[in-house]
Amino acid sequence: MMLGEQCYLPCTPHGILELLERNNIETSGKEVVVLGRSNIVGKPIANLMLQKRPSGNATVTLCHTRTKDTAFHTKRADILIAAVGVPKLVTADMVKEGAVVIDVGVNRIGKTAAGKSILAGDVDFDAVKEKAAAITPVPGGIGPMTITMLMMNTVQAAKTAAGLL
Repeated sequence: MMLGEQCYLPCTPHGILELLERNNIETSGKEVVVLGRSNIVGKPIANLMLQKRPSGNATVTLCHTRTKDTAFHTKRADILIAAVGVPKLVTADMVKEGAVVIDVGVNRIGKTAAGKSILAGDVDFDAVKEKAAAITPVPGGIGPMTITMLMMNTVQAAKTAAGLL
């Protein structure tokens, strides 16, 4: 993956790429800011967005817990990918007008009277949706894309094992 060679891509980053591509969101030459440096999402999506590929070719900034003045970076982002695991960390004042905001965070912030978990993303959805050109919800945004990419990898592996690829 790091070399840009054919391989099974990590499901969540792959889902983000598919979402961008299928919604005709231009990434080439865009400023992409990734919040979070996990081995599962942050580092892989940063690397994939850098590569010369569809849904890539971007200028990428990777922010993490030691980044000073995170808002300085997020305000420059044409595409902001939040994957830090902190509920509603990204507020409207941290987002550039017209940015594409992809919220990967799934945080349990409480329970309903019936005992069902209340979820929130890493982005304050209600506030940021007024500024963003596009934004993914939590739940229902990147999670289903992750599952879809897992199924795509599974089908590809089965075809490869059967000698069909």
